[in-house]
Amino acid sequence: MAVKIRLARRGRKKRALYDVVVADARAPRDGRFIEKIGRYNPNTDPATIELDDARAFDWVMKGAQPTDTVRAMLSYRGIMLKKHLQVGVNKGAITQEEADKKFEAWLAEKESKIQAKRDKLAKEAASSAKARHEAEAKVKEARAEALKKKADEASGAVAEAEATQEPAEEAVAEVAEESQEQVVEAQAEEAPAEEPQVEASTEEPEAEAVAEAPAAEETPAEEPEAKAGEAQVEEAPADEAAPAENKEAEEAPAAAEAEVKEEAEAKPEVEEAKEEAPAEEPKAEAAAPEAEAREETADEEPAEKEEKKEE
Repeated sequence: MAVKIRLARRGRKKRALYDVVVADARAPRDGRFIEKIGRYNPNTDPATIELDDARAFDWVMKGAQPTDTVRAMLSYRGIMLKKHLQVGVNKGAITQEEADKKFEAWLAEKESKIQAKRDKLAKEAASSAKARHEAEAKVKEARAEALKKKADEASGAVAEAEATQEPAEEAVAEVAEESQEQVVEAQAEEAPAEEPQVEASTEEPEAEAVAEAPAAEETPAEEPEAKAGEAQVEEAPADEAAPAENKEAEEAPAAAEAEVKEEAEAKPEVEEAKEEAPAEEPKAEAAAPEAEAREETADEEPAEKEEKKEE
C-alpha cells in the first residue's frame, strides 16, 4: 500500500488551514487518513508550521512519500537533512555523534535565520507604523495650516470690508452734507423771491397813509361841529372828557378808511368802463368796411346780368 504525507484542507472560504496527515494514496484529499502529524497555517508571516518531528522522521524512514508542499515543510524543519545523515550513519559513512552535531549546528543556524527574519519583519512593521504616524501628523499639520490660512483670509476679508465700509460711510456723509448745502442754497435763492412780497406789503401801509392824508384834510370841515360838541363836553365832568375825546379820535380814522375804500372801489369801475368803450369802437370800424364790400357786390351782380342778356 502506497502511503503519502500530504495536506488536508480545513478552515473556511478564503481563510484556509491545513492538517498534515499520513494517508493512503488512494484516499481522497479531505477523506480518510492514517495519522495526523501536524498543522500548517499560510495566513501568517512567516507561515506557521506545527509538526511532530519524531513522527514525521519515523514515517519518512519507513518510506512514506511527501508531496511537494510537505517536502518543503520537512526541509524547512530539518527532517529531510536528518534522514540524509541517518542514511549515512546506517551505511557507516559517519558516526551517530557526528550526525547529531551537524544536525544541531544546522538547526541553530536555521533558528537564527528565522529569528532574524522575524526581527526584520517587526522592524518593517514598526517603521511602516512610524511612517504612517508621521504622514498622519503631516496631514494634520497641513489641515491646521489650511484652517489657519482660511481663518486669516476670513479675518483679512473682514478687515478689508471694514476698511471699504469706512470710505463708503464717509462718502455717504459727504453726500448728505452736499445735499444739506444744496437745500440751504435753494432756501437762500427762494428768500430774495419773497422780498418783493415783503416790499409790496410795506407799500400797502404807505398807500393807507396816503389815503389817511386826504381824510385828515377833510376833518377841518367838521371843526364847527366839534366845537359845538366841546361846548357840551365842558359842562360834563373832567373825568368823562378824556374817554369822549378818545372815542372821537378812534371814529375819525375809521370814517377816513371807509371813504378811502369806497374811492378805491369806484376807480376800477371807471377804468373798466373806459377800457370797454375803445374796444367797441374798433368793432364798429371793422363792421363799416364789411358793409361797403357787400354793397359793391350787390351793385356788380345786376350789371353782370345785363351784359349777359345783351350778348
